[in-house]
Amino acid sequence: MLEARLTRHEQPIRDSWQRSPIARRGRTLLGFSFRPRQIEAFGLGGPPTLQALLAYPFDLVRLAAYWNHIEVRTGVFDTSELDWQLEAAERAGKRVIFSVGAIKNFGYPEFFVPNHRLERPLPEGSLITTFTHADLLAGAIGFIGHIVNRYRDRTSIVAWQLEHEAVDPLGVEHSWRLGVDFVQRELEALRSADTSRPVMMNGFLPTSSVVRISQWWRTRDQGDSLAVASRLADIVGIDYYPRHALLALGSRTLYLNGAALPWQKALTETTLKGVWGHGKRVMVAEGQAEPWEAMTLPPNPALRQMFSCRPEDLIGNYNITMKWASLNRPIFAYLFWGAEYWILRDRSGDPTYLRAMARILDEAEAQ
Repeated sequence: MLEARLTRHEQPIRDSWQRSPIARRGRTLLGFSFRPRQIEAFGLGGPPTLQALLAYPFDLVRLAAYWNHIEVRTGVFDTSELDWQLEAAERAGKRVIFSVGAIKNFGYPEFFVPNHRLERPLPEGSLITTFTHADLLAGAIGFIGHIVNRYRDRTSIVAWQLEHEAVDPLGVEHSWRLGVDFVQRELEALRSADTSRPVMMNGFLPTSSVVRISQWWRTRDQGDSLAVASRLADIVGIDYYPRHALLALGSRTLYLNGAALPWQKALTETTLKGVWGHGKRVMVAEGQAEPWEAMTLPPNPALRQMFSCRPEDLIGNYNITMKWASLNRPIFAYLFWGAEYWILRDRSGDPTYLRAMARILDEAEAQ
């Protein structure tokens, strides 16, 4: 119960973000993930939203190749959406992490397999392996190869990402999982297509006992995505969400909010040391910078902010992860998660998310 909190989900807009201290980032690169599907859900335009974000002095942007939006028919590819995103990032002088998928990729619904590549839904409660879904694997490998071959000569790309939380269940909606053997075959294809760049794989870092036990139980046969990334990838990306909604009850919501408690901090430190013990670089692939409420799309209330992530929490989450470097290992990069939401809030009359983020970029003092 110490890790849970019941409170009103809509909170007054405060100015405490203006007084929050800003941790130094040292050599950590700062960036954001660009989610065109989220932009569509918010009713924003893709190019103007990306241009608005690229105007800030970020070092890095993460782009995604969504399989079902690119392979329109078997063997027919339309990369026009990716082309303009990458060209915009390059004009702005940004470095890029390119997430090639193929089965899973960042941004809801996190599953982007084209209908023509999957005759029937993946069976719930099962492992998707090289033996059970050989045709799907062949299609995924072909897609990865096509994307990498198209973009590998672009010097702006500093790393590829393979899958998204590769071997974890797909949220609460689905219980199937990718098998490690499936992911290993994808990784072999990716590294064969480009031997010069590192591969990043990410995983969700539990910050409450409920989530930690649930994740262990559901992935106990082959390990969770962080464990698999520690074995297979060059860079391990951590998805860090210290406060998220569990259940809405009228005007109040029950939140899991245990990240700052001593036992959860100790478990996080153990996880980090385990990753570094494998000789891998660590980055924050998703640092919570938008609300995670008991619904898919973050709410946008007038003259209110959602409790799960206010502007001061955007700063606080960043500060916490910069302390991880005090374990005498650097954090390669920190990608803020929720950049499109900041634009939505700004256009709705609340610029405080953008201003809090701008404070970090201005005051973090890179080395």
